Amino acid sequence: MENMTNSSSAHATPPLTSVQAHRAEIMENPLQTYLLGIIISICGNVLISISLNIQKYAHVRQSQRGSKPYYTSVMWWCGVVLMGVGELGNFAAYGFAPASLIAPLGCVSVIASAIISVVFLKETVRPSDIVGGTLAITGTYLLVTFAPHTSTHITAHLVQYYAVSWHFLLYLFIEVIIFCILLYLYKRRNVKHIVIVILLVALLASLTVISVKAVSGMITESMKGQLQLIYPIFYVMLVVMVASCAFQIKFLNQAMKMFDATEVVPINFVFFTASAIVAGIVFYQEFEGLALLNIFMFLFGCLLSFLGVFLIARNRPKIKQQDRNFIAMDRIPGRRHTDKVQPEAKTPTYGSLAAKLMCNRAGQTDES
Repeated sequence: MENMTNSSSAHATPPLTSVQAHRAEIMENPLQTYLLGIIISICGNVLISISLNIQKYAHVRQSQRGSKPYYTSVMWWCGVVLMGVGELGNFAAYGFAPASLIAPLGCVSVIASAIISVVFLKETVRPSDIVGGTLAITGTYLLVTFAPHTSTHITAHLVQYYAVSWHFLLYLFIEVIIFCILLYLYKRRNVKHIVIVILLVALLASLTVISVKAVSGMITESMKGQLQLIYPIFYVMLVVMVASCAFQIKFLNQAMKMFDATEVVPINFVFFTASAIVAGIVFYQEFEGLALLNIFMFLFGCLLSFLGVFLIARNRPKIKQQDRNFIAMDRIPGRRHTDKVQPEAKTPTYGSLAAKLMCNRAGQTDES
């Protein structure tokens, strides 16, 4: 009888102990793994900032020469390759450090970009840049110091367990409801407010962070010898990652078209970081067991980083590139009256390349 009791209890407890073992399992040398994730993320963000400035320099140089499109420049493609390497580094960092830490470290890219633009592109240093950089660096230090210093093995079984937990399902339900309401206001009611567009991006970003960490963590475990790519949850997360990234880029591009970059960059950073932190807390339970002081100082570090990014991105000088094919309406050669230069709106050539060619051809005729 006793043997039967022991055997039945042994069969009843493994699922619970398996889940507890997965949640409590910490990677070997947790501090080294944690620091590795931070270093990879910082290096990735620095590479992204370098790539952006290289592409910016290539745009400026090509516009001054006016000979070939920017995508024919070798320097521009070098910037694209560097950006790919930097984003790959950020992707890998999620497999070694908490998502709630990797996301706020994106402020490193803003700091490095400001420094590089001053040193190499000879942009003017503003007092707000110095104050913002100081706040962002201080916030980064607090983030690294007080963030959760443990990193669990991201296995397929653990991701499955987290995906069906009641708090994540509730979080997902609320997020879907909010997303549908915002999308209705944006598409049907034509409410083109920057907060609505960036909130759509942030809600998608939370799913991106969850899926990126899951995919990166399972790939990391597979490279260590524990194959995770045979489980369906890996491919589910892979599809979620690709789809959420695609729609996130779509809405972000729409925001960049409707609003100035000095507004989009800081607001998107704040919303993206906040959604990533909430996603890490809800899905991966990264703040579980963390002291109250650590939580407060971590959030304070996020606040300093937000203020720093806002000050650096605020009222950045713009590089205005004039279209070399554009002729001012009051300076068309041979024209004394410009009221009939613009083609009628009802004609098929209105607003087209043919209209521009017609104007140029008319100017050449008058000169001759």
